[in-house]
Amino acid sequence: MIFMTESTPEIHKKNAKKSFSFALITVSTSRYEKYGDSVSPDEAEDLSGKAMKELLEAAGNNVSFYRLVPDEKNTLLNAISDALDSSADIVITSGGTGLAPKDLTIESVTPLFEKEIPGFGELFRYKSLEDIGTSVILTRASAGVIKGKAVFCLPGSPNAVKLALSEIIIPEAGHIVRHVRE
Repeated sequence: MIFMTESTPEIHKKNAKKSFSFALITVSTSRYEKYGDSVSPDEAEDLSGKAMKELLEAAGNNVSFYRLVPDEKNTLLNAISDALDSSADIVITSGGTGLAPKDLTIESVTPLFEKEIPGFGELFRYKSLEDIGTSVILTRASAGVIKGKAVFCLPGSPNAVKLALSEIIIPEAGHIVRHVRE
């Protein structure tokens, strides 16, 4: 007689919360210079922020925090601090992850990680390979845990945020939050 049982990952996901609150931070000097302290992705004509918000809400989640900041370390760190202090379960930054001298998101945020989530960046690059080919080596997408919350640093392109959210972050949110809070 063969017994079918759920695998361990399925059990973890089955018992995880299904809806979460997200904080979104868009890092873009040019957009910030044009729109300033916008309170929504729509107001800032932020296509990546809008895509994230729509995907999260369509999946039954809530976006409780949005901030547009320039590529400037102290301003970004202040926004991260505010997002961590908010009701958000998960924080996502978009932009500033490239190799240009002005791209400072990774250098600013990763030193704050209490624990890194290296599998996120690895899986994101693997999934991006089909879309962008070997230029995937230029992305420094990263994730970690700060003050009991998962923080994801994504590239600024709408396609990148759609891929990260729809194929990785949203499906794994419950599992991640549960482990971060244990």
